[in-house]
Amino acid sequence: MAERALVLGGGGITGIAWEIGILAGLAEHGVDLTAAELVVGTSAGSVVGVDVRSGATLADLYRTQVAPATGEIYAKMRLPVMLSYARAMAFTRKPEVARRRVGAMALRTPTESEDARRKVIESRLPTREWPDGKLQVTAVDAANGEFAVFDAASGVGLVDAVGASCAVPGIWPPVTINGRRYVDGGVRSPSNADLAAGYERVVVIAPLPQGFGVVESVRRQVRKLTDQGVRVAVVTPDRDALRAIGRNVLDPARRPAAARAGHAQAASVVAAVSAVWATGETASHAS
Repeated sequence: MAERALVLGGGGITGIAWEIGILAGLAEHGVDLTAAELVVGTSAGSVVGVDVRSGATLADLYRTQVAPATGEIYAKMRLPVMLSYARAMAFTRKPEVARRRVGAMALRTPTESEDARRKVIESRLPTREWPDGKLQVTAVDAANGEFAVFDAASGVGLVDAVGASCAVPGIWPPVTINGRRYVDGGVRSPSNADLAAGYERVVVIAPLPQGFGVVESVRRQVRKLTDQGVRVAVVTPDRDALRAIGRNVLDPARRPAAARAGHAQAASVVAAVSAVWATGETASHAS
């Protein structure tokens, strides 16, 4: 088995902030997850994945997150979009069918332009080129529901890959890549932790761990990993973090509080994470 993998899940702009807070706090307690042999990023986690691989210090990344958010656009998952998700997931046990339905909804929903959204994604990233180290960014083909994994060898630009992974259906425009249009990797799973199969030790940081319909939850994917002998620690927001994040994960005003909550929570999860990361003890859940 390969060594260690870091899986970074989706969760909106507050998810980015909370994950950076967790990572920075863990580093201050002596657990540096940036040394992972593999980093998997989905949606918000794709941004954090680039941050982790960019060479920027976690302390600097954390300072950015606790500063007021600029260049970000307020958005909210409104009832019609939520109902569209529910209809897409209804009456099917086939994930590809549900993903195609969500993709169709995304393609027909009016949003801002791809160019405008791309500028926001560019403003989030410390680099426009794929960084060193193994980084996988997830997305879903809006037309056929197929799962896509982009990396430095895929021939897809980093900004496009991250933009696709962050393209929340019904909120942000699908991203065009080589004539195909892609939406958020979270449409398949909030973390896509199964990509870490084959690694010996895995830490999953998941702002939104729940599944929905045929979308596999983090817990279910982690169970499959542990059944294969993988040692896993899962970090999800605690009560204080959930309060800081609030109900709208797309609200930029919530970013500083979410980052601080993640930073504070790190102290309570460091033992469970270190047990897997440093010594490879049995699987654990650190909420």
